Amino acid sequence: MLGNTAAFSSFSVDDLDAARRFYDETLGLRTALEGTGDMRMLFLTLADGARVFVYPKGDQHSPASFTVLHFEVDEIGSVVDGLKARGVEFRRYPGFEFDDKDICRDPRGPAIAWFTDPANNVLAVLQRQGAGSGS
Repeated sequence: MLGNTAAFSSFSVDDLDAARRFYDETLGLRTALEGTGDMRMLFLTLADGARVFVYPKGDQHSPASFTVLHFEVDEIGSVVDGLKARGVEFRRYPGFEFDDKDICRDPRGPAIAWFTDPANNVLAVLQRQGAGSGS
């Protein structure tokens, strides 16, 4: 029934302007602010053309308790280095082993590194299956 219908995901932030700066200037995504006043919203355009809707909740915002965006990359090590050079701090979670670059290299899945946006929503970069070593 909805198989041929366009869809998009969404998540909230506490500060739309800070989110736009982070997603645009730090991560390098195409962003578009739309609307005015209390009805402003942010759209992120991903590499494949998919759009993500980011909406403001101000003080009522609660960060998502799950990873809201995963970015598949060919060389996770160089991407992590590049993000760190832009001020991104990576997270470590209990129960996982991390290398000196904060990359989790669990043999049960792809290499992955988690970080947060200014609203504390969790994002991740992960090594694309079949891509380079990810060092």
